[in-house]
Amino acid sequence: MTMRYISTRGDSLNAPTKTFTEILLGGLAPDGGLYLPETYPQVSRAELDAWRGLSYADLAFQVLSRFIDDIPPADLKALVDKTYTADVYCNCRAGDDAADITPLRWLEPGFGILELSNGPTLAFKDMAMQLLGNLFEYVLAKQGEEINILGATSGDTGSAAEYAMRGKRGVRVFMLSPHGRMSAFQRAQMYSLQDENILNIAVRGMFDDAQDIVKAVSNDHAFKAKYKIGAVNSINWARVAAQVVYYFKGYFAATESNDEQVAFAVPSGNFGNICAGHIARMMGLPIGKLVMATNENDVLDEFFRTGVYRPRGTAETHATSSPSMDISKASNFERFVFDLVGRDPAVVRELWAKVDAGGAFDLSQTQYFADLPKFAFVSGSSAHADRLATIRSTWEKYGVMVDTHTADGLKVALEKRPAGMPTVVLETALPAKFEETIIEALGQTPERPAGLLGIEKLPQRVEVMDVSVDAVKRFVERHVAA
Repeated sequence: MTMRYISTRGDSLNAPTKTFTEILLGGLAPDGGLYLPETYPQVSRAELDAWRGLSYADLAFQVLSRFIDDIPPADLKALVDKTYTADVYCNCRAGDDAADITPLRWLEPGFGILELSNGPTLAFKDMAMQLLGNLFEYVLAKQGEEINILGATSGDTGSAAEYAMRGKRGVRVFMLSPHGRMSAFQRAQMYSLQDENILNIAVRGMFDDAQDIVKAVSNDHAFKAKYKIGAVNSINWARVAAQVVYYFKGYFAATESNDEQVAFAVPSGNFGNICAGHIARMMGLPIGKLVMATNENDVLDEFFRTGVYRPRGTAETHATSSPSMDISKASNFERFVFDLVGRDPAVVRELWAKVDAGGAFDLSQTQYFADLPKFAFVSGSSAHADRLATIRSTWEKYGVMVDTHTADGLKVALEKRPAGMPTVVLETALPAKFEETIIEALGQTPERPAGLLGIEKLPQRVEVMDVSVDAVKRFVERHVAA
C-alpha cells in the first residue's frame, strides 16, 4: 500500500494527500496544518525480533522504509548508510563504541541515558538533521530545483540544520533565532559559519516570535512558491520520522526481549522529540510510559495535568538555563492532538482557530481528556534550582556530566518513573553547550571536542532585526535575488 500523508486540518481541497517526497521540502500544509501518515505503519512482533540486532543504519532503513516508499529502496539505503556512520557521530564519550551511534549509558540498573549528542553540533537534533540534509540534496538533484530553507531555532535546531546543509547544492538556509537568548556556545556555532549558503537572523524577541514569523511566511503561499521556501523545523515531517528510529534503538538496548516495556523520559519544548516517541508507540513499539519534562515554560505539562492548552505570549515566556525549551507555543503538539481527538480534522481546526487567535482551549470536561491515559503520557516540570541539583547529584553519584535540558529530563524521570520498568532518559546535548550553568553547578568547565575549542572567539555573521514578517521577507528577497 502506498504511504500517503494528510493534513491535521484535513482540508482535502487545499491540502490533498501527498507522498513523502511531495511533503519533504515543505513545512506546513497549505491549510495551515501539519502532515502525518494517513495511517501509522504497524510493526509486528516478528519484525521487532528481526530488527533487534541491527546496526543503527540498518534499523533506520527498516523504520524509514515504512514511511518512505517513493524513493527507490537502494537509494534510500545509500542515503541512510551515508548519514549514520561513526565518522559523522564521532563525539563519543569514554568507554563508548562509536559504531553504536546512540549508546545507552546505564546510571544504575533500570535507569539510564540514551546518548543522542554525538553528532557534529553536540545535540540530539543532529540525529534527524544530518539525514534531512542528504534527503534534501538527493530530491533537489532529482527534480533539478533549489530551495530556500526558512527556520527558527531556540538553540540547537539552527546549528544542526546549518551544519547539515552547509555546502549542499541547491540549498540556502535562513535561520531565525532569539537575539541574546541562547548560550554563547550556541550562538557561536551558528553565527561563526562563513558558508555563503548560511544566513543568520537574530530577532529581538523570543523563540515563539521567530517561529510565528516562519509560520506566517509559510502561510503566504504566493511568497512561498515564488521564493521556494522550505522548512527544517520539527514541523517538517521527515525530522519527526527520523527521530522515531532512536526510540526503537533505545528500546532494544534497554531490554533483553520484546516482551518487556520501557519508559522514555524526554525533555520537551516544541513537542517534536516526544511526538516521535508517541508515533513509535502507535506503530507497536512496547513503550510503557512517555515521561515528558518541561522547564519553567510549562505549557505542555499544564495540558497533561489539566486538559488546558494555553500558549503564553512573549512577556510570559521565561528565559531559562535550559534555553532550547524556552517555548510557549509547541508546534508539534497539533500532531498529537489530532490523534487524541480521533483524527477528526474539524475538531483540530476549531481548537487551533482559538490558538491562532492568541487564545487557549480546554479539553478537561471532554471525553478526549478522559481518553488521555490511553496514550501513556505523564509529565512534570523543572526549574533552575532543580537543574543545578540534578547536574550535581548526577556528577557526584554516577560520575556523569549532563547538560541543563537532560537534567530537566532526569529530574522528572526520577519523580515519574514507573516501578519495575526500565526508564531511559533521552539526552538533549553535551554539557559543553551550556558552560555557564555547568560552572555554576559544578565549579568546573565541561570538556568540549578539540575542533570546537575557542569557537566563541571566531568572527560571527548575523543580521539583527525587529520582530517583523515583512523585514524577514525583504531579507530573503535580497539574498535570493543576489
